[in-house]
This record gives sequence, C-alpha cells and structure tokens, in this order.
Amino acid sequence: MRFTETDDLIDIRKDNVFKAVFTKKTPESLGALAALISSLIDRNVSIITILANEPPIENLLDRQIRFDIACEVNDGELVNIEMSLYPTHYEPAKLEYYSTRLFMGQEIRGVDKSFDDLMETYQIAILAKDKFFPDDDVFHEFEYYDKKRNVSLNGRSRIITVELSKVDNITDLPAEEMSKAEHWAYYFENLTDPKKREKINQIIECQEGIKMASVVLGTISRDMEERYRLECELKNELEAQSARVYAKRLTEKVERLTEEVNHKDAILADKDAKLADKDAILADKDAILADKDAKLADKDATIADKDATIANYAAENAQLRAELEKQK
Repeated sequence: MRFTETDDLIDIRKDNVFKAVFTKKTPESLGALAALISSLIDRNVSIITILANEPPIENLLDRQIRFDIACEVNDGELVNIEMSLYPTHYEPAKLEYYSTRLFMGQEIRGVDKSFDDLMETYQIAILAKDKFFPDDDVFHEFEYYDKKRNVSLNGRSRIITVELSKVDNITDLPAEEMSKAEHWAYYFENLTDPKKREKINQIIECQEGIKMASVVLGTISRDMEERYRLECELKNELEAQSARVYAKRLTEKVERLTEEVNHKDAILADKDAKLADKDAILADKDAILADKDAKLADKDATIADKDATIANYAAENAQLRAELEKQK
C-alpha cells in the first residue's frame, strides 16, 4: 500500500473520518484500531467488541458521537479513543470527566464480584490543534499519584493524550527510529500533505496496522459518494457552528455596547449630580447674600429712622429758638 503525491486523501483528523476508518466491520479496520491502541498503551491488544452507543459508521452520513470509539480489548480492559480536530480549552477537564465515567461504568455488583474485578480503563484523546501542556512531548499519560511524594496510587484508570501540534519535534527522526506511537502521530498529522508522502509510505511499510488503516482510508477517499456525503456533513456542521459563533459574538457585542452605554450614562449621571451639588451650593450662597442684603437693608432703615428722628429734633429745636427770639 503506497500513496502518491497526487492521491487526494480525506483528512483522517476529522472526527467522522477517523471513526469511519477504525469502526468498519472489516479485518483491516479492527486490525488498525487494535494496532493504534496497542501503540498508545504500550501493550499488544486485540479488539473484542466495539461498545459505542450507536452503530459503527458504515458510511460518512452517519452522525459521529463526541465519545468517538469505545471498545473492549482482549483482557477485558475498556478503551475510549477519540480524535478531536478542534479541541476545546476545557479538554483536560472533559477527559477527566469521561475517564471517571468509563471507570465507574463497570458493573461489580453481585455476590461473586469485588473491587478487585475492576478492569483497567484508558481514555485516549488525539488532539489535532492547539497545545495543552507546556513541554514539547507529543504523548502524555496521566494517573493518580501523590505529587508531593511522587508516589503512584497504582490506579486502574489512565488518560492518554496525543498532541499532534507537537509532531514537528519528531519530524526529523528517520521512520525506522520512530516508536510505533510516533508513527501514528506523524501519520495523522501529515497524511494529507503531498510533500510528506514519501515518509508516510516508509511508515506504512514499518507498521501493518497503519497499512490496514491506509487501505480503509484509501477506499473511502476514492468513493466519491461517501466523499460528497462527508463534505455535505462537514458543510452543515460548519454552518451550524458558524451560526452559533455569530449569535454568541452578536450577544457579546450587544452586552459590550450596553455596558458602554450604561457606563457613559453613569458618568453623565455623576456629572449631573455634581452640577446639582454646585447649584445647591450657589443657591445657599445666594440665600446667605440675600440674608445679608436684608440685614443691611434693615440697618439702612434703622439709620434712616435715626436720621429722620435727628432731623425732627433739629426742626423742633429750630422752631423753639425762633419762638424764643420773638419773645425777646
């Protein structure tokens, strides 16, 4: 199985394509899924059954679930593996939640069962975009441990992440020096890049599981009807997503403008209150001045009364003097 630079391949990082490749009822599809899981948990497994709560995708018209592929492997362990082309910022919290649900979903009630019957569970997330952890490592495996003393709980649940945004850190490694997990990471990230096809073909030759996945993907890519269904599905998803984002941004814009208007109104109200205070102060000053003017007017009236009294006394005095002069 080899791809040429002219092969027009569907992006396997898209959720529904990923699920279509790994859940078809064919030996190639189940073999590829077993190989992928084996490389990530570092132990060879085979798929006993697909446990997804909807039928495996037989064509790309089927709707995918967020919990992409749930399966049971040969020793009874439970695995959930998903591809997320555009993971959310809360991806770590979501993975912890799903990991807990997967572990808690095991049935151990009954007289012949105990906690020792709980099987190991693996929540695996292949994150295509963005960088979630500060180092440059593509792979991380998380479990319960005492971080202060660096002591593991030896628990039975694991969260495994593959950050495809960091694949450039292993690009220079020759295919034969890559680990199986690194083969898969490089394959997922660079499959649709025609310039990387030579190394992709080298990786296909290194791993039978990747070769089987390529057979399934090649079949899907050449099926024009399925490709058309995929494009229609993707178009509908993008339009619905765009509508949601537009509505969210419009709501945020209205809220922001409302906040700005309320802020300006508060400033104007504060200015009006300050002007009212100044007017009240000026009114108080005017009242004080009016009171002073009234008191001055009262003083002027008193003075005028005194002047009138003095004038009367002077007139009376002058009259008395005139009468005395006549008597002489």
